[in-house]
Amino acid sequence: MLFNSFQFLLFFACVLVISRLIGNWHFRKCFLLMTSYVFYASWNPPFLLLLWLSTLTDWIAGRQVHQQKNPRVRRLWLLLSLGVNLGMLVYFKYGNFFIENLNHLWETLGFTWKFGEKNIILPVGISFYTFQTLTYTIDIYRGKLAPSKSPVDYALYVTFFPQLVAGPIVRASEFLPQCQTPKKSTPSQLGWGLSLLVLGLFMKVVIADTLSAPVVDAIFRIDHAIPCSLAWTAALAFSMQIFCDFAGYSTCAIGVALCLGFELPDNFHFPYAARGFSDFWRRWHITLSSWLRDYLYIPLGGNRKGFNRTQINLMVTMLLGGLWHGASWMFVIWGALHGFFLLAERWILTTPLAKWIFWKGTFGKIILSMTTFAGVCIAWVFFRARTLDQAFEFTAAMFGGSDRKLNAEPLTPEIQGQKLILGISLLVLILHHLLRDSSVEAVFKKLPWILRSLLLALMMYVTLISMTGEASAFLYFQF
Repeated sequence: MLFNSFQFLLFFACVLVISRLIGNWHFRKCFLLMTSYVFYASWNPPFLLLLWLSTLTDWIAGRQVHQQKNPRVRRLWLLLSLGVNLGMLVYFKYGNFFIENLNHLWETLGFTWKFGEKNIILPVGISFYTFQTLTYTIDIYRGKLAPSKSPVDYALYVTFFPQLVAGPIVRASEFLPQCQTPKKSTPSQLGWGLSLLVLGLFMKVVIADTLSAPVVDAIFRIDHAIPCSLAWTAALAFSMQIFCDFAGYSTCAIGVALCLGFELPDNFHFPYAARGFSDFWRRWHITLSSWLRDYLYIPLGGNRKGFNRTQINLMVTMLLGGLWHGASWMFVIWGALHGFFLLAERWILTTPLAKWIFWKGTFGKIILSMTTFAGVCIAWVFFRARTLDQAFEFTAAMFGGSDRKLNAEPLTPEIQGQKLILGISLLVLILHHLLRDSSVEAVFKKLPWILRSLLLALMMYVTLISMTGEASAFLYFQF
């Protein structure tokens, strides 16, 4: 059940109305839990068993970690939680990847026997809810959180449908306290939540799917050398597509949750206005980057064990962050590129160049932002390309390495949309830079109510007329 489908809009309307009619808070939470299970089961009902297994394991493990006094026993319960959740994640997400690479290695050695076929189905949202449940057990083990007294509250935390399948990755310390007191959105929360839903759907349906995706798909289907301008068009188009697709989902999730009285953390904060790659990762997929920082980078030693160890910890974190996105060497390379960018940035900050006052001026800030955005676009090519050879060919073209023209066949309308993509990119970049220190909510509040209403009505109209045919899945559903 996709946010950008009429089926979901009907489902959400029914959930919203019925939940507001239920006066008893415990019964309302039970209703939201049941509807969350229905929402998840709409993809593949048997995978509910995995969700229940993860929920039950961490519910029991969390209580045992808290109650046991023996450090060794506490550690064993923590390892059980890690083993079950990461075991499911590794098997379902990386099983096909391991089989493919083992078979390739076996074939290279001259053997014909295969280890198996790639037929493991990836459960939607498993990368998100396993990371989310792990924060519960780990925080209890660290003494930062007490176990929930209510199994309903904990199950709702794991399963809450707005952010279940693609985030934001919510921590138990952020969600569980909200379950303790009755939640029913105020008129202002309901209004802003519906506004966020409209904005998120507009980003996904109109900008990502209708305007950007056809250009991306058309150019990445090309199987021969392309000119520099077309390579950059592809990179820019995918930069707009993936941002508006994923930020659109997060915006919808936050809006839907707010309509139900719950507050979820922000997941994006105008990332294409970042001035440096550290700044980018403070603005892009914020809940994942903060998860990797707190539960991987810092436990590895962070920056506490000297310069060389810090560099290793940073690169390991980015490599695993890339692998989290999918079982492919392309994602590993994408993570490695961002790791290299971060290492280079840290080195530059130790040189006299970083202290140049020029960087504090307007022009210097623009150069920093454009350099960062260019690096992000180059890395996105490896995220989207069909093969490693295509990724290298596209990046070579971006640096002028390919001066060959397209074949004689006429350009498709999608490929001819270079000016459209350039216009969208400029508009998004300008908006990000103007709002980098603000928020969408703050901007909306400053607008006259009539202008705000007209803007939302226009976005709603364009979105509805664009929602024709089968709804397109969100890109991060595959991660």
